[in-house]
Amino acid sequence: MRALSSLRWKIALTTTMVCCMVAAALGILVHNVVARQMVGEVRKAAVTELVHALGHYEYGTAHGDVNSVFDPPDLPGRLRELVASGQTGSIVGEQGGKPVMWAAAPADGKALAVWLPFGSTRERLRDVDTAILASAILAAGLVALAGLFLADRISRRLATTAAVARRISAGDLDARVNFPADGDDPGPGGSRDEVRDVAHALDSMASSLQGRLEAEKRFTADVAHELRTPLTGSLAAAALLPEGRPKEMINNRLKALHLLTEDLLEISRLDSGVERADLARVELGRAVERAVAAAAAAGSVAAPEAGPATSVRVVTDMVVVTDRRRLDRILANLLTNAGKHGRPPIEVTVEGPVVVVRDHGPGYPPELIEQGPQRFRTGDPGRGRGHGLGLTIVMGQAAVLEIVVGFANAPDGGAVTTLRLPVGRVP
Repeated sequence: MRALSSLRWKIALTTTMVCCMVAAALGILVHNVVARQMVGEVRKAAVTELVHALGHYEYGTAHGDVNSVFDPPDLPGRLRELVASGQTGSIVGEQGGKPVMWAAAPADGKALAVWLPFGSTRERLRDVDTAILASAILAAGLVALAGLFLADRISRRLATTAAVARRISAGDLDARVNFPADGDDPGPGGSRDEVRDVAHALDSMASSLQGRLEAEKRFTADVAHELRTPLTGSLAAAALLPEGRPKEMINNRLKALHLLTEDLLEISRLDSGVERADLARVELGRAVERAVAAAAAAGSVAAPEAGPATSVRVVTDMVVVTDRRRLDRILANLLTNAGKHGRPPIEVTVEGPVVVVRDHGPGYPPELIEQGPQRFRTGDPGRGRGHGLGLTIVMGQAAVLEIVVGFANAPDGGAVTTLRLPVGRVP
């Protein structure tokens, strides 16, 4: 049923139905015209025979060459009533169980009737109907094949365009349809190929989008590189300031700006597509426990031993093939995001190749769940402040490691991030 609902089958079935309707209308028209002509010829011959028989009757001569009789019992009732009213007529009926054309006229209060065989005429009509039906079936079949061929060509081109659009949506900005151009714009009076126009519009949109994104990436990388050197010098100079509150405030601001610069540089490397994973066998449960301990040591979250603020639960541990440094970076950013924008307790669960990080804060904003993380957007103001690059880095590093990341909100509140690591990969 799903195949019949595709565009190619819809076009083919519609074309076939229209062809059948046209063939049926033409067949009925041809049948009526031919039948009227053939029956008219027999009717004319019967009337001629009737006139001949009336002439013989009027002059009282023999007319053995004509099939005529007075008030025959097989004369149809309608023709008998017509003759009784004083009129002459003809009608198809039977005589002796065989089809004939009757013609009758009044003669001295009786019905003088003649008949001609009609069986051959009926056979000819059947032959004509058979020929019309065979021609209609042949035409419908040819039109159906032609419609299926054209519909398949259109459907394939649309499917190719849709596949390229999906590749672009998945991040492959080099994907193009590349349908050959059929000359210049034909203008208002010329023919157009709408499918080709759609494909060319998609290619043009992809090229424009790619250009803008490349410009954005270059700008981000250039800004980060330009900021790195003066920031390093500023941090070194700030270390020479005398101890006190001003030095502490300057160092905090410079460190925050330094972290932002490093995040921008990391994103630019991820955007360039040159990052490659250094794969090794890693015990996932222990790796998660170390990442949580490191985040607690950095002050991003509360230490697990400090109470219920942060907890790690390993339901099913397993060995996975991944890049431990990149995995630590992903977990650190998720824990920092949960500690900054959520509320305790923060729960980290390991079950097979799946790691779930959950906080009990206001949860992710709907647009983040639907569209994914956006740079420099932290979503709902209730989730705190930040530059919005942490989850962007998570998505970039996860793409390098082929980790599937899912964002959701728990039914009872809180943001839930799910990491599904690939299994069966050989290091």
